[in-house]
Amino acid sequence: MVNEDSKTLVKALVEAVNARDEAALAEITADRFAGAARRWIAPFEAAFPDFQMRLVEAVSEGSTVVAHLKCSGTHLGDWLGIAATGRPFQEVDEIYVFRIESGRIIDGFGVEDNLSRMRQLGLAVTAPAHR
Repeated sequence: MVNEDSKTLVKALVEAVNARDEAALAEITADRFAGAARRWIAPFEAAFPDFQMRLVEAVSEGSTVVAHLKCSGTHLGDWLGIAATGRPFQEVDEIYVFRIESGRIIDGFGVEDNLSRMRQLGLAVTAPAHR
């Protein structure tokens, strides 16, 4: 699979997640990764039912795609044991690394800026600068 095809596959993943399209998710992911994705998406969607991700950039090298995403949503359900605040968060940075094999996403992991998300939800404060 050429690099552009791999990036297109990650773009399709983001579109499937945004559309909550289980059939599309199953088509572009291997079984193990599809199960892990569903286990991540279900509780996040329960907490932020309107969440959407935006693909900012994807870089592909061999069987690996690194994607910079921005995520937005509204806190309308429990998240990490925290009751809904009703507040939105906007454009929270997320970086994911995906592995592609035989035209499907087989594995992935990511880092999300949950501190920024928590600040926007009013769940964390910024410490004052030291002088």
